[in-house]
Amino acid sequence: MYDAVHPWEKGGAQKRVYELATRLAEDHDVHLYGMHYWDGPEVMQRDGITYHGVCEPYDLYTDGRRSIPPALKFATHLTRELAGTDYDVVDCQQFPYFPVFASKLHELTGDTTLVVTWYEVWDDYWYDYLGWKGAFGKAVEQLTMRAPDHVVPISSFIERDLREAGYAGEMTVVENGVDYAGIQEIPAADEAWDVVYVGRLAEHKNVAWLLEAVDAAEDELDRPVETCIVGDGPERERLERIADERNLTNVTFQGFVEADEDVIGHLRAADVFVLPSIREGFPNTILEANACGTPTIVVDHPENGSTAVVEDGETGFVVERGAEAITDQLTEVLTDPDLLAHVSAGAREYGKAHDWDEIVADLEAVYRETRGR
Repeated sequence: MYDAVHPWEKGGAQKRVYELATRLAEDHDVHLYGMHYWDGPEVMQRDGITYHGVCEPYDLYTDGRRSIPPALKFATHLTRELAGTDYDVVDCQQFPYFPVFASKLHELTGDTTLVVTWYEVWDDYWYDYLGWKGAFGKAVEQLTMRAPDHVVPISSFIERDLREAGYAGEMTVVENGVDYAGIQEIPAADEAWDVVYVGRLAEHKNVAWLLEAVDAAEDELDRPVETCIVGDGPERERLERIADERNLTNVTFQGFVEADEDVIGHLRAADVFVLPSIREGFPNTILEANACGTPTIVVDHPENGSTAVVEDGETGFVVERGAEAITDQLTEVLTDPDLLAHVSAGAREYGKAHDWDEIVADLEAVYRETRGR
């Protein structure tokens, strides 16, 4: 269960659901419930999966934030669509919370086992996000934690956060994965990049730090730093203005890139992937960069799960928050070929160990265990 469906909506959660569903469909009857993005009937077969479009698609974001009313609408339609169905396991994605309650109702009224895949724990961050209205968001998150008997956190970082937030049920970590073999067949983009960023251009991603770091690195290296920014979002106009003001002519904003192969091509063509976000669960983009042999620079923050994905000095680098620390690490890795080769090799091995075929076996074991119990 997830409202946003790959490939019509791009994102880490969408990609995870799609990759796992297609592999599970080789041996199981897999149904995916989401919004009706595709042309044609509400129920269709694709890649071995039965897709259910429970309602017309809606804009996921309002003013850069996930919109609440459409999430309620999806959950309401989902409740009706699930009525009378018979599934062994329902795996509902934690966000945007309300579909978990529809899935719980289905479990209570039938012979279904509910598993919830958990991507992020916001807890008190809700107040930073919404001000006093954050109390509502935190209350809904707490209620959502009470629904499942078994949660699948996507990292040990999220598992820890869930315990600290009060979840007392069973948990089994199943990390994100990557199509390692498939990525090896994708050629690098024609452009050679020093730095690449891939992700939504939202405030908490702190892409402005990257622009400041690139500006400073150009002064230190006394040469242009070829930079590629892939993605779109509410911060794009401001970021392009910053790039213009700093005369960063070697920063290219690609915007939203439709084809996954093109995104991978940019990652393969880069020396370093920089993700300056302070809030992440388990970013697929880091694994994709790793599979390309492209190490990642992330920032240290108590709410940033990226720090659990990057082994500092081995598969990438974990630096302090802010442009200055990113600048220092960028200039070091771009001027030390031996260091770049070392972390590139480590990143590739990490990506290989997280191939989706390994991950789906772990998830299938969770389904069998919870269903049996």
